[in-house]
Amino acid sequence: MPLIAYYMPYDLKDGKVVPFAATVDEALKLAKSARFVDLQFADIAGRLQHVTIPSHALSEDSFKVGVPKLDGSSIRGFAQIDESDMVLYPDPQTVAILPWYPQELSTVRFICDVGLGGGAGAFDDAPRNVAKRAVSYLKDNGFTSYWGPEVEFFVFDRVTWDTLQPYRGQSYEVVSREAPWSAQGTGYPIRFKEGYYPAPPQDTLYELRSTAVSYLEDRFHVVCDAHHHEVSTAGQGEINIFRDALVPSADAVISIKYVVKNVAKNMGMVATFMPKPVFGDNASGMHVHMSLWSGDVNAFYDASDKYAELSQTGRYAVGGLLEHARSLAAIVAPTTSSYKRLVPGYEAPVYMAWSRSNRSAAVRIPIYHSGPEHSGEKRLEFRPPDPSSNPYLVFAAMAAAAMDGIKRKIDPGDPVDKNIYELTEDERREKGIGVLPGSLKEAVEALQSDSDYLLPIFGRSLIDKIIYYELKDYQEVSMRPHPLEFQMYFDV
Repeated sequence: MPLIAYYMPYDLKDGKVVPFAATVDEALKLAKSARFVDLQFADIAGRLQHVTIPSHALSEDSFKVGVPKLDGSSIRGFAQIDESDMVLYPDPQTVAILPWYPQELSTVRFICDVGLGGGAGAFDDAPRNVAKRAVSYLKDNGFTSYWGPEVEFFVFDRVTWDTLQPYRGQSYEVVSREAPWSAQGTGYPIRFKEGYYPAPPQDTLYELRSTAVSYLEDRFHVVCDAHHHEVSTAGQGEINIFRDALVPSADAVISIKYVVKNVAKNMGMVATFMPKPVFGDNASGMHVHMSLWSGDVNAFYDASDKYAELSQTGRYAVGGLLEHARSLAAIVAPTTSSYKRLVPGYEAPVYMAWSRSNRSAAVRIPIYHSGPEHSGEKRLEFRPPDPSSNPYLVFAAMAAAAMDGIKRKIDPGDPVDKNIYELTEDERREKGIGVLPGSLKEAVEALQSDSDYLLPIFGRSLIDKIIYYELKDYQEVSMRPHPLEFQMYFDV
């Protein structure tokens, strides 16, 4: 049976995405037209996991009682071996035809919620369930929300590394047709920090990004509003998502990572969302745009505010994000590589300040347009997140911090309308500008001492798991000798 044509996928009305709304019957019909059904979910770290079933094994009941195909003890942070039976609940609104398989292997995917076995309800620590609790928490406080992440990544021709012989030595190699150091360059290598917006042939990844965006919009119901080359040499790109509700936006980030990796593979390349794979140039971030709404009114907009048309509610939300920025770092920048990005000099948001149109601050208030006709665009941009993070947890944590700021009326202080990188330490101290953690360990320690604001959404169990696994990652990296240490210290 040929696949049903199901390209659809999105519509825009009054500056908002009209939600994709496949019914169970529609999703089931599409699934039955394929050979296989891929059931996907994200683990605590944000890595995509999946199990595949023949399409005949999916039924209407699958959407109600779940598909009993998950051994939770085999997924890091999910369940102990004595409580490992879990079920997957396909979300019909995430149905998508996977475009890279031939007809005989035609596959439809669903993103799934994770439930406990025995009809015991939702698994509280599953990231998508956390995101749904964030939606409920905002609703209980009178708000809905919109999110617009900017996802950056690298695409290389080849990457190799050797960590299997730790006693002999460790190494890695990055090969990119755009990089000044690679022998197989196109003849137009991109110089360090000069990769922003060059046209082809310097931008060698236009076709890859355009293919990815076409798949995302036509198959995965992800509305993109731009893609482009990013600042770094060696194949750095960015795909921007048009603002949408919290859970669909997190689903969209998961889909972007999935699609970009598969498109790169099919073009003979490899994509990575690791924040800092290239020394000496900009790293990959995931700046997140956020707004809260009361009904049809953007709660962040105030026409009478002469500085940035930002309401008092918006300022309190900024205050919450800055108040908790150091502990948020453990969730929005959750890898050791994240802290090789969060250093001065590479446009990374190291300093805990806010401003309009200022990319050296952790929180930026975009002001591309002004006036009541653009009230729906008023938002804040939180710049510390990077694409190694779990988007479900990032958005949920940001919602928790913003709501804490609103509830406690946290004053964000005066905006800083200067290049914060150029201020002296004394000037930053005078302005009360704090600094984000300098390592994953420091971020985890901040989370250990500042997590109460997360509890209504996350729960203690998940926070403890985040702390445990991130400290473990930090220790694994920190106890190994580094090649540069030989250069610096071998002759001591």
